[in-house]
Amino acid sequence: MRQGSSVQLAENKDVATSIAGLPVICFSHLRWDFVYQRPQHLLSRFARRHPVVFIEEPIFEDVAAPELRRSRRGEGLEVCVPVLPHGLSESGKVHAQRELLDARLAEFAGLGRIFWYYTPMALLFSRHLHADVVVFDSMDELSAFKGAPPELLALEEELMLRADVVFTGGHSLFEAKKHRHDNIHVFPSSIDAAHFGRGREPGRRDPEDQAGLPRPRLGFFGVIDERFDCDLLKAVAAAKPDWSFVMVGPVVKIDPADLPQAPNIHWIGARSYQDLPDYIGGWDVGFMPFALNESTRFISPTKTPEFLAAGVPVVSTAVNDVVRSYGEDGFVRIAGDAASVVSVAQSLMEMDRGPWLEKVDRKLAHTSWDSTFAEIYAHVAAAAGALGDALSEPASTREAVNV
Repeated sequence: MRQGSSVQLAENKDVATSIAGLPVICFSHLRWDFVYQRPQHLLSRFARRHPVVFIEEPIFEDVAAPELRRSRRGEGLEVCVPVLPHGLSESGKVHAQRELLDARLAEFAGLGRIFWYYTPMALLFSRHLHADVVVFDSMDELSAFKGAPPELLALEEELMLRADVVFTGGHSLFEAKKHRHDNIHVFPSSIDAAHFGRGREPGRRDPEDQAGLPRPRLGFFGVIDERFDCDLLKAVAAAKPDWSFVMVGPVVKIDPADLPQAPNIHWIGARSYQDLPDYIGGWDVGFMPFALNESTRFISPTKTPEFLAAGVPVVSTAVNDVVRSYGEDGFVRIAGDAASVVSVAQSLMEMDRGPWLEKVDRKLAHTSWDSTFAEIYAHVAAAAGALGDALSEPASTREAVNV
């Protein structure tokens, strides 16, 4: 890891100018409009300074030829979705995405560029291109997720070799990867405290689909997939039939029919980022029933500080980064089975929240997505500055394969 503070880096204007105005080409396994989380927080801030092209994974439709579906998400940010015909071979899919990428980047002819990877799989159609700075923002251990492609680990190793700077989305992930790169930095989930602070407002109204649910309420929001402990939810709900359990978020990679069903379990579905504080503010306790398996070994849930900013105490299973960052200081209470969840939740509902909220606010005052972005931006600029005179070369000489 490089020496020197991020603040010092940010204040070095000569370093910061090394990436001024360069287009940011982001390759993501997550869709922009799916769940608003780390990529959206960081890339929307990049878009205030740089053109940003956010390239999603392909979709398949009855089209005659591959096309790139482009749409705007505010000033400076474009979302691109490769639309491919059905029936393409794997090599055909890679070739089509490569041609679509080349055509899109041709519009930036003469400019440098930053490649920002969330998924190493994008190397399959982008490795032939040079970038002035290559960033790998490793927010999750994708190889541990259900349905991970077998070539993912090898591609990640290749991306580690190509990257000029690497970020991880949590401490556990950093500890697992820190020996694989000499310029790697940990940036755990941050918080838009003002946004989620709306959940504390006295005049806040419950959304219509929550307003009629009995209290007390325990709530979860986020993606519901193989990381979610359905058995634990079922057991807690059975133990407390007079409590309401509000589950907000899309269901992916698991059969909705396998979700536990009970009169007091309410599957609300996906809701917008803008509406989340209104839901959370109507909960008595935040509930994070993560399964403890390979897919959760390295996660650092963004929702943890978001619950706290909304003024809602949290009970969670023993996810490593939650325990390390929030459990040891008592911001989040840890429980391992249904009985302990019930006991902890009951005590959280009975506690005096005044002193607890003061402690929460002191902790959250030290982090924000704005400050996290500023530090990350400084590291990207420093990585570019460390590359010497490469950025001053004519663009035509920088189109060689990046090896």
